[in-house]
Amino acid sequence: MVRRILGIIPTLVSIVVLTFLLVHASGADPSLELAGDGATPERVQEIRHELGYDRPLGRQFVDYITDLAHGNLGMVKSLGAPVSEVIAGRIGPTLLLTGTALVISSVLGLFLGTLAARRPLGPVDLAISTGSLVGYAVPAFWLGQIAVIVFAVHLGWFPLSGYVDSRNPPVGLHRWTDIGYHLILPALVLATSEIALLARITRSGLVQELGQDYVLTARAKGLPEDVVVNHHAMRNAMLPVVTVVGTRIGFLLSGSLVVETVFGWPGLGSALRSARGGDSALVVGIVVLIATGVLVTNVIIDLLYLWIDPRARTR
Repeated sequence: MVRRILGIIPTLVSIVVLTFLLVHASGADPSLELAGDGATPERVQEIRHELGYDRPLGRQFVDYITDLAHGNLGMVKSLGAPVSEVIAGRIGPTLLLTGTALVISSVLGLFLGTLAARRPLGPVDLAISTGSLVGYAVPAFWLGQIAVIVFAVHLGWFPLSGYVDSRNPPVGLHRWTDIGYHLILPALVLATSEIALLARITRSGLVQELGQDYVLTARAKGLPEDVVVNHHAMRNAMLPVVTVVGTRIGFLLSGSLVVETVFGWPGLGSALRSARGGDSALVVGIVVLIATGVLVTNVIIDLLYLWIDPRARTR
């Protein structure tokens, strides 16, 4: 476990290097955006010098790594604020959206996968499998726009966008209920592909486990089917499910940036929208944050393996 934790450092450094190079290879120049449309070439060059973009790329990277080692993620030039401050101010809504989607996808994915595995190739299994294929194939940004048009515009069941009612800001307990009301639709859209994936993984693992000899023995002893499925087979089928949940956290975080754009959710996605000219420091900072979350989650998954499968403790 110590080796795994120490292995996070070179992986994270590699991600920072690759992201930094890709962002700068895009050719985005924030100085042009900050200078304005009517700026003279001299003013643009002056801003480039102030931002350090006239330095060689190697020097910019060394400066960035030095600042990063001291806990300084840089400045969001277009917003005039430190990257850490911008992320800290927007990470709460993003984590709320991502966490809610993770809970919804885990619960519904396990439930639908278990339901499908009880009667393989039956009508319920075929319906869930078909729905899972469709749900996993539909892009989140397209599904979000359809959800807004259908459920917010035409039916009026959910608010169109935002975090709370901006026309009449609620206070106290009503504020939390209003946040939950605004959260339902974007969380369901973000969780759709994860529900589909978990349902298929759970169904596949359970079908395989339900055909094992120990399950036949448990049934021969007269144990109820719920005990056989939920207590015996499910635990052995959980290893790939836990792996998928852990590895998909990064996809949920990155996918939330897109969903936030569709629903006007005030998270990291809105911070990227408000940062003009492709502020590289903010982009790299968010990528580092997501990568760190994924790497830490993988270590936690290794610990969960020891609890789920006792055989892993002797390996």
